[in-house]
Amino acid sequence: MTSTTADVWLPFPAEGIDGLPEGFRYRRWDGEDEFPADPADCVFYVTPYMKSPALTVRPLARMPRLRVVQTLTAGIDHVLGGLGDLRPGVRLCNARGVHEASTAELALTLVLASLRGVPAMVRGQDEERWLGGFYPALADKSVLIVGYGAIGAAVEDRLVPFECGSVTRVARSARAHARGPVHALEDLPGLLGAADVVVLTTPLTERTRGLVDKDFLARMKDGALLVNVARGPVVDTAALLAELEAGRLRAALDVTDPEPLPPGHPLWHAPHVLITPHVGGSSSAFEPRAKRLLARQLTRFAAGDPVENTVLITE
Repeated sequence: MTSTTADVWLPFPAEGIDGLPEGFRYRRWDGEDEFPADPADCVFYVTPYMKSPALTVRPLARMPRLRVVQTLTAGIDHVLGGLGDLRPGVRLCNARGVHEASTAELALTLVLASLRGVPAMVRGQDEERWLGGFYPALADKSVLIVGYGAIGAAVEDRLVPFECGSVTRVARSARAHARGPVHALEDLPGLLGAADVVVLTTPLTERTRGLVDKDFLARMKDGALLVNVARGPVVDTAALLAELEAGRLRAALDVTDPEPLPPGHPLWHAPHVLITPHVGGSSSAFEPRAKRLLARQLTRFAAGDPVENTVLITE
């Protein structure tokens, strides 16, 4: 597939990525106003990382030779709006293998910090107050993981040493797993009431948008913790606010709807909520893993082999 007239757009400088195949012109573009070259020459587009959907899809309509769109995120919802501008046969690939460790690490951090009262203790330190007492432990708690894919499995990997009472898994459809059964989304209503902690790792799709609505939250047990490291619109913010303000549930959110959460939004100061600014994948683990993925993908592409992590092919 190599061609000296074919461009590859990358959000990193090509000289910083080991193992890139020869034969392409590598162009760096990370969302700047000016394109680095004529988009019509691009055959492999690696999207900018953590940029707006409008910016991410901006060059797509001008890329008639495009063969692959490679995201650097596990989710692909931010590029779906631009796929209608592409010719049939373009492969959309996600970054499976890049974010699992980092996102699962943050999910566990949010669970532990929320249960053990760390946010209140940090505020107490600022005010020189000693907030002793007993706090909930993760040990013996029942955990429900909603969205049992690669990230959900990585979350369970990190739960194992903490002696949870049980881990229940839910995915789009039921299947067997070495650790135990994976339930279908349709089974959720009957599972929520038994969970002390509910961790959301599901992708954002039309099926999961607003999944955590008033009914979902009402089925959670009193005092349960909702952790969202998926996408903000998976949760109905107004419904969650009502439960938080009533003091019935707790939440730890790496993603919100809207996002970024604007100043003055009531979620900032709702009781029993911990908010981090969508940093699940943004750690020191990201860049080296992303660069290794790009080197593998482009090597396969140059050799004419199928690329990995294909989520869909345009029609």
